[in-house]
Amino acid sequence: MQFEHDVVVVGGCGHVGLPLGLAFAESGLDVMLYDTNGEVVEVVNGGVMPFAEIGASEVLTRVLAAGRLRATTDATAIDRSEHIVVVVGTPVDRYLSPDVEAVARVITPLTDHLVDGHLVVLRSTVYPGVTKRVARLIGKLGRDIDVSFCPERIAEGHALVELRSLPQIISGTTPRAVQRADALFRRLTTEIVELEPDEAELAKLFTNSWRYLKFAVANQLFMIANDNGVDYERIRHAVTFHYPRAADLPGAGLTAGPCLLKDTMQITAFAENRFTLGHAAVMVNEGVPLYVLGKLERRFDLASLTVGVLGMAFKAESDDPRSSLSYKMKRILTGKAARVLCTDPYVAGDPDLVPFETAVAESDVLIIAAPHRRYADLRTEKPVIDITNLLGNGVKV
Repeated sequence: MQFEHDVVVVGGCGHVGLPLGLAFAESGLDVMLYDTNGEVVEVVNGGVMPFAEIGASEVLTRVLAAGRLRATTDATAIDRSEHIVVVVGTPVDRYLSPDVEAVARVITPLTDHLVDGHLVVLRSTVYPGVTKRVARLIGKLGRDIDVSFCPERIAEGHALVELRSLPQIISGTTPRAVQRADALFRRLTTEIVELEPDEAELAKLFTNSWRYLKFAVANQLFMIANDNGVDYERIRHAVTFHYPRAADLPGAGLTAGPCLLKDTMQITAFAENRFTLGHAAVMVNEGVPLYVLGKLERRFDLASLTVGVLGMAFKAESDDPRSSLSYKMKRILTGKAARVLCTDPYVAGDPDLVPFETAVAESDVLIIAAPHRRYADLRTEKPVIDITNLLGNGVKV
């Protein structure tokens, strides 16, 4: 069957879908970005990135001008595209339990648009078994459609580089699905790692859980050092300096974002709550704001002070506040401090944020929550809580 477009990305204007669509378009493919958010579709078609991503604005301008990429709210773009890349993953609910039906709920309304010759690629993190579940759902249509799971592996802000520099993991529910996924992702890189669908699903979850565990170890060691009046960062420097076996020991900090905690809890559910290291990591990482503020309460009368929180994104140099522990810190402080001022140079859409200069001038104590590089030049006589050692003065609270 002849298709009008090479690829349609479902959920294509978000943090995962848009960089992928840009990369495919830059490789020469004809790409459609299907998204139900009409406002962001207009923004993208106008040549403006809706979020920060290094190098993306220039690529967007080029591929729009070349006619190789367009965003749309019209679901018939799915009918007319050969490869359907779905970037909706498995979320967790308020109890941190995975919603295993979420992907199927997204796919079901799209089945009217699926036709013979389609390759459906699940791209975002899914609970183990979801790929085969989707394949069974699509198989009931009685059409000649292939299903693959090819997990994204990018770090926000570095997507366009990493899509080409990192090996792509692919899987499929049939040999033909694997072959087609291989051909598609070789448009981005020559390094392909083939797995079975359940292996690929766990590979993505293991990756994020491993990172979450490493950050938890660092945060726990920071607390141990700090409780004993010792500078964690000086110790870390000594441990990692020209010593490759410890080179990946991270610094301390607020460990958050839309994936790490969520994916750790998905493994916990899959392992029938026997992933004890995962539970421990959640307790440590989610407890850092409480730990820091507990130490502050011993040093200061917070009820009489204004506290400034610098950086509300979930990590440095990002504009993404999703699941940011800076907001957890803000909520706790609101019940303890006389006043809380929050600022971030990148986060948009939060009417409570104040300019950086205001936060610094009017606060009695400052907390660097998201260590954006521009905060490295902070000069003040006021107490600054800097557990990431952005200022280079060591890590003690």
